[in-house]
Amino acid sequence: MNWILLIIAGLFEVGFATCLGKAKENSGNNAIMWYLGFLFCLTISMVLLVKVSKELPIGTAYAVWTGIGAVGSVVVGIFVFKEPATFWRVFFLSTLILSIVGLKFVSK
Repeated sequence: MNWILLIIAGLFEVGFATCLGKAKENSGNNAIMWYLGFLFCLTISMVLLVKVSKELPIGTAYAVWTGIGAVGSVVVGIFVFKEPATFWRVFFLSTLILSIVGLKFVSK
């Protein structure tokens, strides 16, 4: 169950990074709504990370959480913000994913 919560926490990290990007593109009330979304996602992500770090090793939990956030943010950047999907970006993104999966398999 803790691994599922950690994945959800990582997805909310992607959410708060996405909200920051969208807030940058907007102004006025739209930007405020994106900043509120950022605060909501940040809160949920942190609460879940604190919860799972009580059961999972903090080094593993934090690495997986940031890895999910990093991978998700790059994918959102490519598909939502039209950032380039160069060979090297995809290559290193793949190595990051393999590292996250590896950490899960070597952790108790």
